[in-house]
Amino acid sequence: MAHYAFLDENNIVKEVLVGMDESQDTPNGAESWEEYYTEIKGMTCKRTSYNTFGNSHSEGGTPFRGNFAGIDFKYDDVNDVFYQQQPWDSWVLNEDTWIWEAPIPRPDDSNSYRWNESIYNEDNSQGWELVEL
Repeated sequence: MAHYAFLDENNIVKEVLVGMDESQDTPNGAESWEEYYTEIKGMTCKRTSYNTFGNSHSEGGTPFRGNFAGIDFKYDDVNDVFYQQQPWDSWVLNEDTWIWEAPIPRPDDSNSYRWNESIYNEDNSQGWELVEL
């Protein structure tokens, strides 16, 4: 089975579903399952790979479209990839992995942290906030 993402007019993923494998013939003369699903749903359809994250394939295969698409992900038609929307204004999209990265590294210890954009805006050497459990 293959997975397919349906996009709105702004290339934002609105739905992801399991569909027919591309090795199976398409009905009604459609050239691909993407084309077929686009016609029946009335939304642009793009195949997405469940095994792709961070532009890497979990089973050693070839990564496909950057990341497995999720609801509200952005589809970049120039680079033919899916990625999450920007979580914070200061974060930068890594165009090798298609993952957003904080401007400073997360502390490398066993504690839990969350990003605090206000702290970062006050002091660009800070931003990770310890989460008390």
